[in-house]
Amino acid sequence: MQPLPHQYQATTYGTARGNFATTLRNDCTLEVAAPLNFDGPGNTWTPEEMLLGAVANCLALTFRSIARAAGLDWLEIQCTSEGVLDKVDKRVLFTRISTLAQLTIAAGEDREKAEKLLRKAEENCFVSNSLSSEKQFTADVQVSQA
Repeated sequence: MQPLPHQYQATTYGTARGNFATTLRNDCTLEVAAPLNFDGPGNTWTPEEMLLGAVANCLALTFRSIARAAGLDWLEIQCTSEGVLDKVDKRVLFTRISTLAQLTIAAGEDREKAEKLLRKAEENCFVSNSLSSEKQFTADVQVSQA
């Protein structure tokens, strides 16, 4: 990892009608629109889903780094983040984000160690740490029978 601080940038462009395009510095472009709940088309990424995806991705990538450093032999991870958007004091915001991390480890690995590393990843996820909403985290560790 390069020394901190790091800088990131995303640019969104759109017109009065149609979807928007969000482009990163490397020219990777993502089509974005409002969700169905806000009269959007329902067939593209939304800012709400991008935020939840950022939480899930940050957790999974942080876990990968921590597990590698700890020498944990793991096979797969699936992180699912769900958020509740609500109105509080005349402001619409995410009031709660719940994340479920489902991890499969190799036979013979220590389930307790794996869960501890998942919790450490959750504590060190900088995207989640940057959010003020209530956060809930659940770890589900399975040992592969193969």
